[in-house]
Amino acid sequence: MKIPTWLTLACLAASLPTQAQTFAPIELKDQELANLRGRFVMPGRIISFGIVMSSTWQNAKGEVIGVSSTMQIQQNTIKPQFYVSTIDEKPSTTGQSSGSGTIATGTGSVTGGAGLGTTTGVTQVVRAAGDNNAASNDVAINVTKASQATSASTTPKGQVLTPGSTIAASNGAGSMSVKSTSSGVQMNIVASNNQGATLQRLAEGGLLQNATLLGTGNQVKNLTSLNVVLRDSVSTAGAVSGNLDQLKGLRTLGY
Repeated sequence: MKIPTWLTLACLAASLPTQAQTFAPIELKDQELANLRGRFVMPGRIISFGIVMSSTWQNAKGEVIGVSSTMQIQQNTIKPQFYVSTIDEKPSTTGQSSGSGTIATGTGSVTGGAGLGTTTGVTQVVRAAGDNNAASNDVAINVTKASQATSASTTPKGQVLTPGSTIAASNGAGSMSVKSTSSGVQMNIVASNNQGATLQRLAEGGLLQNATLLGTGNQVKNLTSLNVVLRDSVSTAGAVSGNLDQLKGLRTLGY
């Protein structure tokens, strides 16, 4: 017997389990995978960036009060601005019955919620103390390529919301206001007859959508949509710098 040969075979056999364990698959935890996820877009590919915020309140009679605020930043945009359009619809335009002509005063009540104004990130709240109500808070992010995007007007329609200003309106459904502050944009609706109120605020890197319903038969909608259009090909270095300068302009508005 040749001892060196047997020793060599024994060493190889002993090493096999160790090698098998070395190449065994390792399961990653969800927390570890979360750190690996993510995407980015070079600023030079962004040719259009827009924000659309809208809030509407429809009462049991079919009357609608609301507001829509739009900001669109394109390559030729010099100063980012919000353009506000008010929404005022009568029962005949919504296909609803005019009902008895009166709406019972809301008797519901909600308590708490003082900390909602200090939250960060995206906060969505619906509190209802009435019957037959419907409410929704939605956030949409739409990213399309230039070849797929629909053509849009260079300047959105509506009244310009200048810094520090407030635009207000009212009808039978209630009153609405949208204002520009040093920290962002906020829109409010206070429904008539103590039916409730809604708040939507985009400021300091966060979004708050809050609806409180105290009456009966109301339909409330809060929506914020972020729309980005990307060019099909990568831009030159000069275009990258130009797009960065335009996006930096949002900081002066508190975003």
